[in-house]
Amino acid sequence: MFSTCLADTLYPEVVIATVTLLERLGHRVELPAAQTCCGQMHVNTGYQREAAPLVGRFAEVFAPYDAVVAPSGSCTGCVRHQHVGVAERYGPPGLDERSREVAAKTYELSELLVDVLGVEDVGASYPHRVTYHPTCHSLRMLHVGDRPLRLLRQVRGLELVELPDAEQCCGFGGTFALKNSATSTAMLADKVRAVLTTRAEVCTAGDSSCLMHLGGGLSRLRTGVRTVHLAQILASA
Repeated sequence: MFSTCLADTLYPEVVIATVTLLERLGHRVELPAAQTCCGQMHVNTGYQREAAPLVGRFAEVFAPYDAVVAPSGSCTGCVRHQHVGVAERYGPPGLDERSREVAAKTYELSELLVDVLGVEDVGASYPHRVTYHPTCHSLRMLHVGDRPLRLLRQVRGLELVELPDAEQCCGFGGTFALKNSATSTAMLADKVRAVLTTRAEVCTAGDSSCLMHLGGGLSRLRTGVRTVHLAQILASA
């Protein structure tokens, strides 16, 4: 289990839900205490050299495991698509190959469930009207496609409603929301408007970062719509 910085510091319930879900399905889950940031925020803001030690730590910590799961499309995308490049340019000899091996067995949660474990019905029950926001990294970098939707459709009591213009970015984008706050806010307003048209009680996604951004917008308008991570819904029984 790779917890990610955001889940570890702000949304530990997402980590707990992921572990609960996988253990309920019969798998042994370990949360290595030596893990640190994957380096995504460094790489995405141009500090690739500074990210190299984090890439090395990730490869070292997770090398012994059969599979690595993260409740985050963006962090998984960094490991799979950026770690090797950083290792080749700034890492010590051999780190690129170690990073390549670990990246090949690192999965976003819905990928692990559907593609690796071969399960869509995880035995969950969640009696709410829910809409799903496909986050940019999961959609465009990992190409998770309809895997989260296939999982949600099997949840007992859950009414899944389609989100209009679902593939549009919510406006978070990490430091983009800080450096380009006006544009980010405008994009968020469009996404919040789309969520509200569904009359959903809950908006879910596979990234806590996007849910944090969306949740802020929804709560400031006092809409009553909650944001809940996909892992928490799938862990509900």
